[in-house]
Amino acid sequence: MADLLSNYSKSVLAIKTPVQVTLARKMVPCSRIVDLVPGSMLTFDSHCDEPLTLEAGGRAIATGETVKIGDKFGLRIREILVTPKED
Repeated sequence: MADLLSNYSKSVLAIKTPVQVTLARKMVPCSRIVDLVPGSMLTFDSHCDEPLTLEAGGRAIATGETVKIGDKFGLRIREILVTPKED
């Protein structure tokens, strides 16, 4: 039975889920959104040095900072926001 549970756990952990990195959030009137054109600017209250938020399944799980990896960017994790569930 333990072997079956181990295989099940491995298969569940192999499931892929979308992740996203969020720089900032803001409420904007729809009238502003429909007026957007290439070159439009949206300003946010967040400072450019504030940590980014890593989200998985719509839930914030970590914060970090941007890093350049070749010609791409990545996220260096600085803090884990989700703690393991205790039994």
